Amino acid sequence: MTANTPTSTSKRDRVHALMQRAQQDITQAFAELDGQATFRPHTWQRAEGGGGTAMVLEDGAVFDKAGVNVSAVYGKQVPPSLAKQHPQSAGQPFFATGLSMVIHTKNPYAPAFHANYRYFEVGDGTSDSNIWWFGGGADLTPNYAFEDDIHSFHSTLKSLCDRHTTADYNTFKTTCDDYFYLKHRREMRGIGGIFFDELSAVGDGDWAQDLAFVEDGLNTIVPSYLPLVARHKDDAYGERERQWQLYRRGRYVEFNLVYDRGTLFGLQTDGNIEAILMSLPPLVRWQFDYQPESGSPEAEMLSYLQPRDWC
Repeated sequence: MTANTPTSTSKRDRVHALMQRAQQDITQAFAELDGQATFRPHTWQRAEGGGGTAMVLEDGAVFDKAGVNVSAVYGKQVPPSLAKQHPQSAGQPFFATGLSMVIHTKNPYAPAFHANYRYFEVGDGTSDSNIWWFGGGADLTPNYAFEDDIHSFHSTLKSLCDRHTTADYNTFKTTCDDYFYLKHRREMRGIGGIFFDELSAVGDGDWAQDLAFVEDGLNTIVPSYLPLVARHKDDAYGERERQWQLYRRGRYVEFNLVYDRGTLFGLQTDGNIEAILMSLPPLVRWQFDYQPESGSPEAEMLSYLQPRDWC
């Protein structure tokens, strides 16, 4: 939190501190697996209130780009996109903190990954607000289909949800499938995961239970994903696989620039543009009307980009 932050509630401090601890633990684990590159901090301040730190690793031995951003911002009026969803919050001050990360691997056989956990509260921080919610989740974007990887990823997330009465895997999975869907392509961005948009919105839930679930979710990021990268980081590949990876990254860019609510929120709150666009891969390609060869592993991957039950 910055020195000019308004008087904060213990809830705000606790969630922000949790995000900062998670950022440290996650970047340490990813840097250890990469073994070559390190995370560089990019700290920024927001004129209207708050700021954050983006930790970015680039051109590593394992990761083309890995970004883990933590921010805490506040303002005098709830952003238009959220005020539209929650009319009772319109015109009121707000506070938001969260961790967002996107990982693009070097090896095409190792999947890309995204996770985001966040907290939003309406009010000026002088007393507990009755309008608050948590949101977030994690999802996997492979270029090639390895069913063992997909089952492992979803099983880990299901176990996470099963540990908490405030969470429901089936609901969160369906929400994820629906959210990370490119309508103009008629396909999912990847093979999904879990996503919850407004857990305990307007404060009718148990804040401590919701926080416990979010903390567990943050702690599940490394064990749900890094073993999959370790399994494939040394797989042999050639130019064909690399070009397919770059082509599939185009879908990632399309989703983030057309549909992603986090990108919209960052732009509407005048956030740091480098941190907002941290999710974009360093290299990407588009090809007009490209169709993979029938029967190829690339064509097989396309059949996985529709919702299905992985557990």
